[in-house]
Amino acid sequence: MRTPTLQLHLSLSHLLMGACALGMHAALTLWPLPWLEQALGLARWPFAGSAAALALTLLLLWPLSALMAWWHGAPLARLLRALQGTVLRYRDGDFSSTLATHTAGACTELQALLQAHNALGHTLREQRQQLAQRELLLDAVVQNTPVALLLLDAQDRVAWSNLAARQLLGQGRALQGLDLNAVQALCPPALAQALQSGSNGLFCTTQEGVQEHYHLWQQHFLLLGSPHRLYLLRRMTRELSRQEVAAWKRVIRTLSHELNNSLAPISSLAHSATELLARGQTERTAQLLASIGQRATHLHQFLAAYAQFAKLPAPQIQAVQWQPWLTRLAALMPFDLQGPAPSSPGHFDPAQLEQALINLLKNAHEAGSPPEQVQLRLQQDSQRLQLCVSDRGCGMNPTVLDQALLPFYSTKRSGTGLGLALAREIAEAHGGHIQLRQRSNGGLSVTISLPAGGVAA
Repeated sequence: MRTPTLQLHLSLSHLLMGACALGMHAALTLWPLPWLEQALGLARWPFAGSAAALALTLLLLWPLSALMAWWHGAPLARLLRALQGTVLRYRDGDFSSTLATHTAGACTELQALLQAHNALGHTLREQRQQLAQRELLLDAVVQNTPVALLLLDAQDRVAWSNLAARQLLGQGRALQGLDLNAVQALCPPALAQALQSGSNGLFCTTQEGVQEHYHLWQQHFLLLGSPHRLYLLRRMTRELSRQEVAAWKRVIRTLSHELNNSLAPISSLAHSATELLARGQTERTAQLLASIGQRATHLHQFLAAYAQFAKLPAPQIQAVQWQPWLTRLAALMPFDLQGPAPSSPGHFDPAQLEQALINLLKNAHEAGSPPEQVQLRLQQDSQRLQLCVSDRGCGMNPTVLDQALLPFYSTKRSGTGLGLALAREIAEAHGGHIQLRQRSNGGLSVTISLPAGGVAA
């Protein structure tokens, strides 16, 4: 049998209450009926047809209405109490309770509500189980990662740490609840200084007589509405060693290649000159010696460029007036200045930035661009200083563009591959960066972007 709806319950209740009210009022106003009054000689009610009959009807109807209200409201009250209990358990993290869906006297809507509530509880239990499994997996991964993780709360107390952090910072002891000063007291001096500096970067410390390199990264964020700070300490000794060995191998291969390219022709030319002199044929000797001199000059230029790249000093930041600096730069390498120079002075190392722009302008001229199309544009605001060198030369294909900033990479027969690499090194020493971009109608634009205040990173 289908369970009646709440609307049907209420409609039947109202009809029943109306019928009862009419019956009671009729009994009070019309009783006894005329034929009973004549047959039995009954007297009529004293308040028949008066307002007192209506008041007495309402008085007699009130207990009946209260009884019917209790009969209809009891299932709803039981359901609300049950729902309140399960909601309180949900608040405490207990999702195990379910409610019976076939409650006596419950209408269709209430049973649907119970079924929806049970489905919600089932979903919450599954999500809680999946979340617990993910938390266990994440905790296992984080605890066993070689990166040391340290989480501090708003009072700079250790809220959480993994095994690597306890081993590195506390000699294996628990760090929970210690403040940052107490943790620093347990660390080697270099590590404590790095934690106190508040900046990211590499530092070196000595552990058990062995020098170790670490990278420190930290981040501030909100956790449960409270500010926290996360430290990540990664050991970089092996990685730096591998990178150092790989860099030395690249340097040795490049130097060997360049030396062989120059020494082999020099040896051959010297042997030919010796043979000609032994035969008394001196007319070609001068040409051979000139070729030997050219190869020796090229080798000297390559080694000088390499030495300049390897010995780049830290930039000496100073205020630079644009007009005299641009006049001196134009005398060394011509260009067309696009727009006026900035009104406020720039802050950078004038010699280093001059060398970087000379390299870029030289590349632009050697790329086959018309001299009047080799352009320099300056833009400066409160945040950044941008120097853009553009040309209408042959440009670069995507493969060359990806490799152009690497040291010793060059597509020129006589190039060293250090011009763009040196410009990149100078830009990064100033705390900026360099960007290469193909121009839509041919050519290349190279932009050096620096902090306006000249603060080197």
